[in-house]
Amino acid sequence: MPRWGEVEIDDRVHWIERETEELRRAIAEHRVYSLLESVEQVQTFMAHHVWAVWDFMSLLKTLQTRFTCTTVPWQPKGSADTRRFINELVTEEESDVHPRDGGFTSHFELYRQAMQESKADTGPIDAFVALIAQGVDPEEALTRVGAPEAAREFVLTTWSFIAGDSDPNVTASFALGREQLIPTMFAPLKEVHTRFPDRVDLFVRYLERHIQLDSEDHGPLAYGMLANACGDSEESWHSAREAAERALRARLALWDATAEVMERQAAVAG
Repeated sequence: MPRWGEVEIDDRVHWIERETEELRRAIAEHRVYSLLESVEQVQTFMAHHVWAVWDFMSLLKTLQTRFTCTTVPWQPKGSADTRRFINELVTEEESDVHPRDGGFTSHFELYRQAMQESKADTGPIDAFVALIAQGVDPEEALTRVGAPEAAREFVLTTWSFIAGDSDPNVTASFALGREQLIPTMFAPLKEVHTRFPDRVDLFVRYLERHIQLDSEDHGPLAYGMLANACGDSEESWHSAREAAERALRARLALWDATAEVMERQAAVAG
């Protein structure tokens, strides 16, 4: 696959980067990363973050449906570069090599195992996935299982892109709200390994795998996919900028709310 130096980035992607720089910096420098000072705070972080891990897969599957052919009879669809990127991404996210046993697992299932290792509460997310399997609408399922309010709003923001009919918007939310952002978010989280190595080993392995993938391949290739989705339509590029901003604001709100819960925990413990 092409890597950083081999992917030509459209200047209009850099324009969106500049337009969202303040939001991205606020997320990269957020206080939530420095609050992982106890096992209980790690558990709280994971119980909020797992919802973003889950809806990432739905966002990815939306891209696969829109930009590759998933119906029969098969026919060529869209850019071959985009098809290759999405299909490899699905393979890695949905059936990656397990870091311990050498088998295969989705990154969501790996994260859930990491939650079990740290003894974080998996009850709400497990109940949610069970309801989804029964065909319950995600918004209703979020309410029924009592998902944290900030996590609920985050998922609903993602769902607005998934349910919409704009390829530039769903692609921008993925490219700038996820792939470009993940290495800067996850790098400081790795420091938790020095405090509780026996409780966060799988969590840190999950973080390291995403940092590796998104730094080397996914980020720049996602930018190429965004350029293909927007083409030469100025309206599409402006819509993509707005979508990227909405996705970033949703992440910032999730981090703000998670940090507030963790700070209250620290105050009680202190």
